[in-house]
Amino acid sequence: MTILIAYDGSDDAKAAIGFTGSLLRGEPAVVLTVWERLAMNAARASVGMVISAEVSAAEDQAIGDAMKELAQQGARLARAAGLEATAQCEPNGVAVWSTIVDVADELDAKLIVTGTRGLGGVKSLLLGSTSDRVLHHAGRPVLVVPAPEDKE
Repeated sequence: MTILIAYDGSDDAKAAIGFTGSLLRGEPAVVLTVWERLAMNAARASVGMVISAEVSAAEDQAIGDAMKELAQQGARLARAAGLEATAQCEPNGVAVWSTIVDVADELDAKLIVTGTRGLGGVKSLLLGSTSDRVLHHAGRPVLVVPAPEDKE
């Protein structure tokens, strides 16, 4: 069985990969990047770009290619950490946590690993937490690796 590691390129996700490699060296793993089209539109809006309901085929391809490369980056990190890792990229269906759980089900993953993204307290309560939702909906073991401590 495979370990599924959620990867978004953040320091938290990198820490989760490193910890998993040190704990489960040599195990097979799939590094999953889930990308949100709505998040992309929100990011464009925040810098004053026009939001369209539809993304052009060229834009969609470019975003998909960038997300695939991000997943590949995560798989390279996982291999460097001692895991037998491959990359997988999935567009978000309903919610990122749901896509992670669905892919874990498809793979029959023995473990899901995710970082915390450092959300705590009120922010986590208001925004919700992907790791929290994965933990409560996965129906399989979930390892939530806390954010690395800021050394400054």
